[in-house]
Amino acid sequence: MTDGQSAASPVPSEDAEQVGPAWVKSERQLRREAELRGRARRSVSVATASTIVVAAILVVGITSSPGWPRVQETFFSPAAFVEALPDVLRGILLNIKIFLIAEVFILVLGLLVALVRGLRAPVFFPLRVLAVLYTDVFRGIPTILLLYLVGFGVPALQLQGAPGDPVTLGIIALVLSYGAYVAEVFRAGIESVHPSQRAAARSLALSHGQAMRYVVLPQAVRRVIPPLLNDFVALQKESALVSVLGPLEAVRQAQIHVASSFNYTPYLVAALLFIALTVPMARFTDHLAARVERRQTGGGTA
Repeated sequence: MTDGQSAASPVPSEDAEQVGPAWVKSERQLRREAELRGRARRSVSVATASTIVVAAILVVGITSSPGWPRVQETFFSPAAFVEALPDVLRGILLNIKIFLIAEVFILVLGLLVALVRGLRAPVFFPLRVLAVLYTDVFRGIPTILLLYLVGFGVPALQLQGAPGDPVTLGIIALVLSYGAYVAEVFRAGIESVHPSQRAAARSLALSHGQAMRYVVLPQAVRRVIPPLLNDFVALQKESALVSVLGPLEAVRQAQIHVASSFNYTPYLVAALLFIALTVPMARFTDHLAARVERRQTGGGTA
């Protein structure tokens, strides 16, 4: 068989007159598939062996170090792990609560700021300036400093009706900080939509607001979902910074146990719980990013 011939050959069957010839794979195609399967098995074997070797080297290198017995006692104490787990687990629930509440307000604030920055009418110039100042200032302040400024500054003003709960103040600080980043993500998504989409919408007698709502925003939101999820993965971790204001979240609970036992295993408990939260979302983000890429390259649908 030559390269120009088909990879499969028709084989007549008893019911050829009714159902047509049955097609079977050619010997060349079968050999090619067998070669690909063998290559895949070899790749998996090499990857597994190299992973085991690297893991073994790391384990031997760490456990054979002079300070390993002390580190094992201080950071990997089973008794301290079991003792701290209930309190740290209760604290991680507060972290989840902070994250979920802050996420909603961050999305709303970020989208509003992005839309304001897209207004071009001269009358909206002051709003555009405020939006630019907001994104520049709050992206430039480290989140932990913003937590101190909001958490201790707002109560010091003694304003009537101002919140005094440290959890609420921590959520406000996280919203102000991450809202600036999310606003830029939304703005990038909006600007990535081709101007012809807006022109087509306006040619159908849609107003600017209707064009944004029905044409531009749906496309922009689909494009920015992966980077938004990356920001929220970071937000999950940085919810631990609220501990500087005193709420008994996971890190604060771990600090209390460490202070009472002088054993750092509770920090390991908190770290493992945060990993259990962030890794699934990180993998979900990668999955969505891969779907978007396949859609853009014509390899599938999202």
